[in-house]
Amino acid sequence: MASILLHLLAALLYAALGLLFWRTATGASGLPGRKGMSALVRYALLAALVCHGLALHTAMFPGDGMRFGFGVAVSLMLWLAVCFYWIETFYAKLDGLHAMVLPAGLAGSLLPLIFPGQHLLANAGSPAFRAHFIVAMLAYSLFTLAALHAMLMAVTERQLHSGRLSRTIASLPPLLTMEALLFRLIGIAFVLLTLTLASGIVFSETLFGQAFRFDHKTVFAILSWLIFGALLFGRHAWGWRGRVALRWTLAGFLALVLAYVGSRFVIEIVLGRTV
Repeated sequence: MASILLHLLAALLYAALGLLFWRTATGASGLPGRKGMSALVRYALLAALVCHGLALHTAMFPGDGMRFGFGVAVSLMLWLAVCFYWIETFYAKLDGLHAMVLPAGLAGSLLPLIFPGQHLLANAGSPAFRAHFIVAMLAYSLFTLAALHAMLMAVTERQLHSGRLSRTIASLPPLLTMEALLFRLIGIAFVLLTLTLASGIVFSETLFGQAFRFDHKTVFAILSWLIFGALLFGRHAWGWRGRVALRWTLAGFLALVLAYVGSRFVIEIVLGRTV
């Protein structure tokens, strides 16, 4: 019951912040639209993140091991992405990302209630496994934020070419600044994904209690790693940017989502199993 209430409270806070952003962006309130995130909004978003995080902790650790189903997996990815976004707002004016981050947070806070899968993770008590898990989820969440960022850049570029800038898009930093932030996110996430794959392959028996298996999750994770690696190399060698960079970013993110979240969706939602 406590977990349900926390999820609902987090959803309410995300929804309220989303409504406030919409009113500000459309000029429906007297709030200024170009001063960045106010202290009130920042603390309200922090409160939503705290409620969301506590709800996830309650759902993942009910007292008999570690449970990590489809709904919780996506929720945790989105929660971490919003956390990174909240931190990034201290260093850059990213108000335009509200339009994607807040709905993502709202969806993430409700997903464990809609899909309450109870997949029990084996060997979850091992410190090595928990370190591996944390690094993997950090990589997932950074790539999630990068994908949201890439989609916002695509919308911005389209509006620039059409000559019609909405108030939200007009308040964003220049495209070159946003692009630099995108590649910073991808660079950090790529290092974390590399550590995740390397530890999973080399120390499989220690982490998972079984020999390394070349299954579909590994295939999609390696495919994602190759895509992002090629993107970073292309950026360094040939200065890839713009639509090319955005397409590679979204393709790599899609492959990464299919690596774990996609498989859990098929197993839990389509097949109705929990193992």
